[in-house]
Amino acid sequence: MASIRFDKIGKSYGETEVIKNLSFSVNDGEFMVFVGPSGCGKSTVLRMIAGLETITSGELSIGDRVVNNVQPKDRDIAMVFQSYALYPHMSVYDNIAFGLKIRKLANDEIKQRVQQVTDMLGLDKLLDRKPKALSGGQRQRVALGRAIVRNPSVFLFDEPLSNLDAELRVQMRAEISKLQRRLNTTTVYVTHDQVEAMTMGQRIAVMRACDSKNPHDTNLMQCGSPMELYDMPDNVFVARFIGTPHMNILPAHLSDDGAEVELFGGRMPVSAQFKQAALAMRGRDVMLGIRPEHIGAATEIDWTQTHTLQGQVEMVELLGHEAILHFKVGDQVLTGRLRSHGNLPAAGDTVSMQLKCEAIHLFDPVTELRLG
Repeated sequence: MASIRFDKIGKSYGETEVIKNLSFSVNDGEFMVFVGPSGCGKSTVLRMIAGLETITSGELSIGDRVVNNVQPKDRDIAMVFQSYALYPHMSVYDNIAFGLKIRKLANDEIKQRVQQVTDMLGLDKLLDRKPKALSGGQRQRVALGRAIVRNPSVFLFDEPLSNLDAELRVQMRAEISKLQRRLNTTTVYVTHDQVEAMTMGQRIAVMRACDSKNPHDTNLMQCGSPMELYDMPDNVFVARFIGTPHMNILPAHLSDDGAEVELFGGRMPVSAQFKQAALAMRGRDVMLGIRPEHIGAATEIDWTQTHTLQGQVEMVELLGHEAILHFKVGDQVLTGRLRSHGNLPAAGDTVSMQLKCEAIHLFDPVTELRLG
């Protein structure tokens, strides 16, 4: 096993900067997830760890060794790709054993390692099959087995579940998480699916495309545990990206004494965690954030302090266990949650919804950073 350290890593293609000022560490044995929209550079970072992309600037270390100029085969990593990349003419056994044969391990050791891995992954009865005779989930297990059998210091996963159907994705992400805990191998997992990130990662690195014109900009928006990102987003980007549905972000104004926040013509008290920051920003515009689960119907909540919002229903999404309500207040569309078995409103109805005052977040409207 090994830790991974990024020290002011940069990657450019000609004059186009893709990765900029990237500095953080992955701990030994940790499951780290890179998440972000397409084009934010997360797969490029993974490929730099693997040695498949050269590093333009900065230092990348695996364990105690700087690996900027180390060949991929000498980095002691194993990678699982989005496309399973199996050899179609080889059996399951030969696909898993191929890397060990290239390293000229003894046949008895190869057989023992493959047997251990296939037993672990439930592939022991499929060893003679070719990839074309396997389901998508079975192919993904073979790709996992090929990585695990090498016993590397670092596992790299590049959106490995994106080709699977929804039910199989849920099953496979649970299996990968259990395997990682069992093997305790440092793992870096790339996905654009924030649900995958929240359910799998011990820590999550949220990324976005960098601004090439800003020398101080970076791709990394925040790195922390899933609940740290959910409960205390550092900026509006993370607040909107983490959570389904994402956080409502609304224009608001602080009162002259900073004790209240004005929203849609009404006032509510500033939550305790933002009181000091609100005092410093008193009398100024802010951005108010509120999670959909903190907007509900008066008959369904028991919150101490609430603020009433009246709006017109645009859409109701039924999810079985709950309903997601989209309603418009002024020129802003908000999202709230309702019990799905109650008397649900219909599109065009006027609704009165309650906002939980203690749960509001405040952001600077210029920098979009969290206040306080």
